[in-house]
Amino acid sequence: MHDIYENPLCGRYASEEMKHLFSDDVKFSTWRKLWIALAEAEKELGLNITDEQIAQMKEHIHDIDYESAAAHEREVRHDVMAHVHTFGEAAPLAKPIIHLGATSCYVGDNTDVIRMRDGLLLIRKLLISAIAALADFAEKHKDLPTLAYTHFQAAQPTTVGKRATLWLNDLMLDLQQLEFQLDNLKLLGCKGTTGTQASFMELFDGDEEKCRALDQKIADKMGFASCVPVSGQTYSRKVDFQVLAVLSGIAQSATKFSNDIRLLSHEKEVDEPFETKQIGSSAMAYKRNPMRSERICSLARYVICDLQNAAMTTTGQWFERTLDDSANKRLSVPEAFLATDAILSLYINVISGMRVYPEVIRKHLNEELPFMASENILMYCVREKGGDRQELHEAIRQYSVAAAQEIKMYGRPNNLLDQIRKDPLFDLTEEELQTLIDPATFTGMSAQQTEKYLADVVRPVLEQHRDELGAKVEIKV
Repeated sequence: MHDIYENPLCGRYASEEMKHLFSDDVKFSTWRKLWIALAEAEKELGLNITDEQIAQMKEHIHDIDYESAAAHEREVRHDVMAHVHTFGEAAPLAKPIIHLGATSCYVGDNTDVIRMRDGLLLIRKLLISAIAALADFAEKHKDLPTLAYTHFQAAQPTTVGKRATLWLNDLMLDLQQLEFQLDNLKLLGCKGTTGTQASFMELFDGDEEKCRALDQKIADKMGFASCVPVSGQTYSRKVDFQVLAVLSGIAQSATKFSNDIRLLSHEKEVDEPFETKQIGSSAMAYKRNPMRSERICSLARYVICDLQNAAMTTTGQWFERTLDDSANKRLSVPEAFLATDAILSLYINVISGMRVYPEVIRKHLNEELPFMASENILMYCVREKGGDRQELHEAIRQYSVAAAQEIKMYGRPNNLLDQIRKDPLFDLTEEELQTLIDPATFTGMSAQQTEKYLADVVRPVLEQHRDELGAKVEIKV
């Protein structure tokens, strides 16, 4: 359909898997699974619910009559009750006991937690694959010297691989936070209208242990360790904030990475993947814009800003619940997952297919290396040639100022080394000079740090998650 608005996250960016997770089919079939879990738990705790009723419910988990549900909702103006009626029509034997003792948040909130858990699992799979791709990139380029930058001004050299470990470390921190949230996610359970379980105390004739057991049974049936210990009608909306904070963190890391790639693309040191017939600009046919990295930044900005929705929703809840969370959550939570899914897919695509241009990197390094090498030259000439440190320092200062002037005023090559080579005060052979300006001698422990970080920190985590490696990503546009 092209005559109504379509969310671009669905039409252009997010994966089929993530879109399916937040689909109506998954949402409402999960509602039905929760109603079945409730009925089973109530039966196990002694309520008069039959196996036939539960069996009929299980036969109709997925055949949802959306037209009937829409008709009921137009009449009752309540989405949960509309689906209670629709489920009852499909499973008439169970109609009297569907949703027994529960309030709307039993299906709504528990489904939200379940989908956030499953969404985090999908995100983790992408995150692991992004980490693996970055680790391979860092390993491959651990020895390749490159200019490092502070304030985007040339600074002491690093290696391409060592720089990649900075991107990698950000993602590893994100993985830690994701794992923490996964480990601590709890179902709401079945707490009733204000969280007191009063309706279940009535159903179970005041038996407190059965009320407690009901929650645990539901958690077990839905694949969770436990339910929240206390709540109002809803789980605390801080949970949404904490989950979206993980996604925001990934978006922040991806933005840092993609901004660096955009800058390196400008320097012509790297190119992100570019298809054979891809057009970089409608006007300038020669252009190869880093559009995938730019898209990462664009989507990441949305996710980072979206976190504010969860923060404001958390602060806006009155007492045991208000409904001003509902419409916002329907947008903010799924869209955060859809956008993060797209961000990580792009991240994997870019780092896996990125081209590195060592000769351009070497050229830029050589343009700045004479200035960086001047201190090494000074020390060598004092130590090995018996030179006067103060005389040599002044000579280097004068040559450096003159060389910088030639570069900035006239665009000429850096001639500092030529001046030093010609000056008998330094008494250097060409061989000595080339040894002193070898780029590999300026990168410190870059290669060793990269190797150790990959071996000690990254590879063990990848081994732990080896079954999640190899996420297949597709970039649509």
